[in-house]
Amino acid sequence: MTGKQTAEEPKHKKDLTRRKVVVVGAGAVAAVGVGGGLALTASADESATDASPSASSTAETCYTLTSETTEGPYYIDADKIRQDITEDQDGIPLTLTLKVIDAETCKPVKNAAVDIWHCTALGVYSGYEAMGSGGGGGAPTDAPSGTPTGTPTDAPSGTPTGEPPSGAPSGGTGGGHSEPTDDERYLRGTWKTDKRGYVTFKTVFPGWYQGRCVHIHVKVHVDGTWTDAGYEGGHTCHTGQLFFDEKSVLASAKVAPYSTNTTTRTTLDEDTIYPDNGHEGGLLYLKYDKKHIAKGVRAHLTMGVAPDETHDSTDTQPSASASS
Repeated sequence: MTGKQTAEEPKHKKDLTRRKVVVVGAGAVAAVGVGGGLALTASADESATDASPSASSTAETCYTLTSETTEGPYYIDADKIRQDITEDQDGIPLTLTLKVIDAETCKPVKNAAVDIWHCTALGVYSGYEAMGSGGGGGAPTDAPSGTPTGTPTDAPSGTPTGEPPSGAPSGGTGGGHSEPTDDERYLRGTWKTDKRGYVTFKTVFPGWYQGRCVHIHVKVHVDGTWTDAGYEGGHTCHTGQLFFDEKSVLASAKVAPYSTNTTTRTTLDEDTIYPDNGHEGGLLYLKYDKKHIAKGVRAHLTMGVAPDETHDSTDTQPSASASS
């Protein structure tokens, strides 16, 4: 994988001039070809949170660009080409469906490679277990998790190598990514978008660690080639994060193993990475049984990207060209 991060990480992420996230209606989940196969258990009276769409519509109007946010120090450019990233992790089942579109034309971006990664219910990132909660010895501040190892294999191109924002977790290198401490790769994976731009992952509801609200990291890679070995070449056109509303997080906190997480939790409003602009800032649409969230959560969002641009990490301006 190619592509390097050169821009320094801003300390705060409430810059609303950044690229913005866009969302669609409930059709985002229903329209996914594999959605039925990956759908999680849900009761007949399953109800949506306040973040859920109010109507089902496949019509796509105008979209804005998805906000670029920090990649963080614990991204691993690994070879886990898979939709189910759960492995043996305990937690509330989560089905995440994303749709990737060209924000200028509104056309779906097909065959893109989408990476997601997030912490466990107790705030630990795979590959960094020795560093404890948040991958930073239990003392992360503003910085999200997830930085590249600098040793790409078969995953999408565009591995960033630059600096996380100031206030990075103490377990990091202080000025870039943190090298993995182990070979674990749970709650990490890459899959390709279909002809309609959809990709679906099966995982668990993320937990939290000191200094960050509940979130999932995401990258979109384009112009590469899918081979038997994975995804090769291309460039990263989006690096961002996905967020969960407070009602869902509070509901999850009552369920084991989240209920055993004693780390002080940062709320969505307190988080310094969340752009604070609702769904346009990465806030997921969620649907679950409010009385029985343990049965599972379905989340979805449409992301508008600029395929010709390169956004390896938290740059505020796109690269001059989108080279592989």
